[in-house]
Amino acid sequence: MKQNSSHTALLWIAAAGFFMQALDTTIVNTALPSMAHSLGVKPLVMQPVIVAYTLTMATLTPASGWLADRFGTRHVYFTAILIFVLGSLCCAGAHTLGQLIVARVLQGIGGSMLMPIGRLAVLRAVSAEQYVAALAMISVAGQAGPIVGPTLGGWFVEAVSWHWIFLINVPIGLAGMFAVHRYLPGNASAAAPRFDLPGCALVSLSMIAFSLAVDVPAQSHRAAWASALFVLGLCAALLYIPYARRRPDPLFRLALFREPNFSVGLIGNLVCRVGSSAVPFLVPLLLQLELGYSPLRSGLMMMPAALAGALAKRWIAPLIRRYGYDTFLLVNTLIVGGSIVAFALISRGTPVLVGIAVLAIFGAANSMQFAAMNSVTLKGLSHEDAGSGNSLFSMVQMLAMGLGVSIGGALVSVFAHQWGSATLGFRMSFVCVGLITLASALIFRRIDEAPTVRRGAVSSV
Repeated sequence: MKQNSSHTALLWIAAAGFFMQALDTTIVNTALPSMAHSLGVKPLVMQPVIVAYTLTMATLTPASGWLADRFGTRHVYFTAILIFVLGSLCCAGAHTLGQLIVARVLQGIGGSMLMPIGRLAVLRAVSAEQYVAALAMISVAGQAGPIVGPTLGGWFVEAVSWHWIFLINVPIGLAGMFAVHRYLPGNASAAAPRFDLPGCALVSLSMIAFSLAVDVPAQSHRAAWASALFVLGLCAALLYIPYARRRPDPLFRLALFREPNFSVGLIGNLVCRVGSSAVPFLVPLLLQLELGYSPLRSGLMMMPAALAGALAKRWIAPLIRRYGYDTFLLVNTLIVGGSIVAFALISRGTPVLVGIAVLAIFGAANSMQFAAMNSVTLKGLSHEDAGSGNSLFSMVQMLAMGLGVSIGGALVSVFAHQWGSATLGFRMSFVCVGLITLASALIFRRIDEAPTVRRGAVSSV
């Protein structure tokens, strides 16, 4: 086989992995009311279906690179797709909410390795000159997932059943496994660096405990359990500090946090994404439960946000070059937070075009926000810390997505119960998560803007 053909096949394999992971992050949202009805539960208690998937991916992402080094890219990527397909089958066959959550965890185990190992395989196979173009190609697949996911989920619910939002992964996954077995190189190494399992366990325990601390009150109103989980998460995070100081090769070196923009960007990302990640979960529920939209129509309503986000990416670099990261993030955060609050004003009497406009503004600003936050957080890291810094950053992104869904769902339940109105519950929830996003503007004001940033390229955004 020619080298170019092999590289083309590799890019398609990586793109398929990106697409499956991105698709299953969004395709569930518009199907939640139908899934809840089928499983005999209320739609507002379905957020663990999303949280279980994102949190599992967050906790296992750091191990993906080591697994690829130790057992070979081909074997690990093949196994990741296999686990993802098996998890999808289990999701489709679930008869209770508990079974579906367990199946989503299994799906998340496979999903946690699809994107990082696909990116790693491309990095190792193509030249430095081709790498940016290769990543640009496979990132299109990642962008396509959020665009088609909500609409495809709504169409499956109406045309067949919600089970098909998971079964669609089976033919894609089988084709991917065949391609991986045939085209992907092995590259196993018995001399792979030792993996910091205790450090990974502490970081993962901290993330899981914090996430469950937010989710428990919404599910069972047990404040004591929530407090205990919060303390557990805090203790695990604090214990990692002396552990990392003693270990010569920790999972995440403490030197990462000596880079000011990395610390500021990490915290700002967490706070900002908590608010913006609640929107893809809350908006389809608002449209279906309060405004009477069908699953397909609510999915189509989410498309303007995704399309505007994809189109807005070309504006990021020129705007940052002109205004700098600090000014851009300050203004853009206000737009993102303001558009989230604006969802509270949408009612049955709101013209459809107004709703589409708010979604498009949110989608465009949110897309630029993510790209700018990614760039400012990672751009100052040394070559030595770039890999681990990117891994920790990916974990925080996934954690924020889960927290956003948990907090958004909890707020709707609390406000609806307190005032006896689900409509008011949704409105107040949008105001609260919008304010959380707006609060991140205060964090981004602490960005240390280097003079070269205003003149230099921002190719990483």
